[in-house]
Amino acid sequence: MSILIDKSTRLIVQGITGRDGGFHTQQMIAYGTRVVAGVTPGKGGGKTHGVPVYDSVAEAVRATGPTPASSTCPRPPRPTRSTRRPTPGSR
Repeated sequence: MSILIDKSTRLIVQGITGRDGGFHTQQMIAYGTRVVAGVTPGKGGGKTHGVPVYDSVAEAVRATGPTPASSTCPRPPRPTRSTRRPTPGSR
């Protein structure tokens, strides 16, 4: 499914204060996307990259009236030798 974004699009970013969310928010703003709010539970009330941060999506929607939302979630870290489960029968 494609989402067409134009100058009237008002976007919220879920996970805006995280590493990936912050990076992609900066990229979207530099490209000209109107990022009107960000959401990170427990970090509401501040700003990041000039964008107000809210504790919930419902709160951000009520305050800013966005059109679509973007959700960023970093991939889990790769397992290291010390965190891998041993294979049965191996040492």
